[in-house]
Amino acid sequence: MSLKIERLGHHGDGIASGIAPGAGCAPVFVPLSLPGEEVEGEILGDRMVAPRIVTPSPDRVRPPCSHFKSCGGCAVQHASDAFVETWKAGIVRAALAAQGLDAPIKGVVTSPPQSRRRAALAGKRTKKAAMVGFHARGSGTLIEIPNCRLLLPQIVALMPALRDLTVLAASRKAEIGIAVTWSQAGADIALSGAKPLDGPLRIEAAQFTLRHGIARLTWDGELIAQQRPPVQDFGGTGVVPPAGAFLQATHEGQVALQNAVTEAVGVCKRVVDLFSGCGTFTLPLAHMAEVHAVESDPGMLAALDAGWRRGQGLRKVTTEARDLFRRPLLPDELARFDAIVLDPPRAGAEAQTLEIARADVPRIAAVSCNPASFARDAKILIDAGYRLDWITVVDQFRWSAHVELVAQFTKARAAR
Repeated sequence: MSLKIERLGHHGDGIASGIAPGAGCAPVFVPLSLPGEEVEGEILGDRMVAPRIVTPSPDRVRPPCSHFKSCGGCAVQHASDAFVETWKAGIVRAALAAQGLDAPIKGVVTSPPQSRRRAALAGKRTKKAAMVGFHARGSGTLIEIPNCRLLLPQIVALMPALRDLTVLAASRKAEIGIAVTWSQAGADIALSGAKPLDGPLRIEAAQFTLRHGIARLTWDGELIAQQRPPVQDFGGTGVVPPAGAFLQATHEGQVALQNAVTEAVGVCKRVVDLFSGCGTFTLPLAHMAEVHAVESDPGMLAALDAGWRRGQGLRKVTTEARDLFRRPLLPDELARFDAIVLDPPRAGAEAQTLEIARADVPRIAAVSCNPASFARDAKILIDAGYRLDWITVVDQFRWSAHVELVAQFTKARAAR
């Protein structure tokens, strides 16, 4: 069957109108295609299997990575950078439009190739050694990635060591998770699903860290060895996050988010950073304002506080362990702040946003990794009298369908 691709879906597949066997007239999803292309192939369910590109788009480019067709780490390496930027800005616009909203998009900041400093890899034993890599698209098949164009070269160079670690840590039947984060001190590795530890295995694991110069190794939550603190830089302040803690995917993406948040907050004296994590925004903002950081994970707050105490030239930072989904800050608690930084998980922060809407804090810097939940929460604020001034799209998950953004909301503070 021959189809013409009409648009790109939110997961990176081309979408065409066609007759899907067994589904009637319904959209057909075509992997590795682009809008305007004519494609041919067999349709199974709502997908075209192994499409052949009959008429290629002018936006089609040669994928820079030799693993692209097999690896599931990237979705749109076959599209030009200009197309991907326009597509990602369009995802944000479509999410806003679904809520009846619009806002100027100032631009798209894209992280460069080979800049991902953290990766969730998988490892499994083989008959002779081990494999480490990403899974194929929609499959449990593990693909090795020695020529990866996504990850930092330092992480790619670590693959032989990670295979050795897999031989040590994995059973013969199950995969293990290998979370690798590159720090100022080198690799910070957190294993999950590994074999139970015993005395000899602990010794071998510790020897592994010495042999390969690993900064820190944790094994299903247990610290095995730390040769050097795996420090991350948050706006000039060093922080040692807990093992496996959330970290922005690239340094360039982190800086872009921090710059946009600083602009959105503006000149102020007191800021509250909601869902603060280890201080990605708290510590840079503390160079100009007092900041109260609120986060549910005490370990992250402890890392933030330790970083602040070691920092130079920072204003007062306070922390509060609190589940903002169950117990959001109320308007009277928010009233003492001049600005809010709101950086929730993918689900957004509907409960907290409803309380912010009842307050009259004049500036909000909203950070989101999900345009749909962002748009839902943005409508709550706009309906309460806030203005959505601008949005900056940050693409630190290059060649993926993932979209992040920072938005500025402003509102005149009511007379007290």
